[in-house]
Amino acid sequence: MSNSSTSIVPLFGRILLSSVFILSGISKITGFAMEEGYVVAKHLPLPAVALTIALFIELAGGLALLAGWFTRFTAWIVFLYMIPTTFLFHNFWAMQGMDRYDNTIHFQKNLAIMGGLLLLAAFGAGAYSVDSARAPRT
Repeated sequence: MSNSSTSIVPLFGRILLSSVFILSGISKITGFAMEEGYVVAKHLPLPAVALTIALFIELAGGLALLAGWFTRFTAWIVFLYMIPTTFLFHNFWAMQGMDRYDNTIHFQKNLAIMGGLLLLAAFGAGAYSVDSARAPRT
């Protein structure tokens, strides 16, 4: 069993977890999802502001998680962001047919991502991270 303080596993976990947020943020910048996102968010007050906040949290948060920079704090911010996102946009209980099935899967996927974020918030980024490089050596 390897020592968790030097394991490369947390790095791979951060790469996989952060990719969801980085790719989503990039798609909002490039406009790929902006029109669709705007339509989805239009029932919210100030949809353009909501999308801008989402873009910032997803892209900046994803990059910070990838680098392992302020990981515990960032994981909490992204976790808290995912609570309303999950319940507002994947409310499968109010749907029927394939929409219900599709949104149930997205809801469950978000719960799993939130679990990963809680692990990062609790245990940090691991050895291969900015946080580890900045930590005082004893």
